[in-house]
Amino acid sequence: MGGLTHLDRTGAAHMVDVGGKASTSRVAVAEGRIRMSAEALEAIRQGAVKKGDVLAVARVAGIMAAKRTAELIPLCHPLMLEAVRLDLDFAADGLVARAEVEVSGKTGVEMEALTAVSVALLAVYDMAKSLDRGMVIEGVRLVEKRGGKSGDWVAG
Repeated sequence: MGGLTHLDRTGAAHMVDVGGKASTSRVAVAEGRIRMSAEALEAIRQGAVKKGDVLAVARVAGIMAAKRTAELIPLCHPLMLEAVRLDLDFAADGLVARAEVEVSGKTGVEMEALTAVSVALLAVYDMAKSLDRGMVIEGVRLVEKRGGKSGDWVAG
């Protein structure tokens, strides 16, 4: 089982010890999208969804989720995030969510960025499901990470 960082020598799951690692500036960017009907998209664009401002609620939901990632994903370290930016942009067939998360710490923020995007998109679904229950959340992925021992990475 050597090489798997979240398993100990007996194969039991454990949290990785980051105590000896240097604290560095780390950034992660994630994105995803939600496809929906033209009717639902237009209602969001016009601010006509009965539950309220879909974009504002989704943005706050994503930011809150990033801050609570360690409570949601087993073995993630709780982090004192320095910044979470979450943008929702209109596309031809839905919305695109993009989160950028920053921390100075001993472990990265990839999971926080991915969680922010995922929950923001789930909040969009919840807010607009009365207009389109067939919405599709897709393409949630890490697009960039900077800092840390493994250095910088950008999706191809």
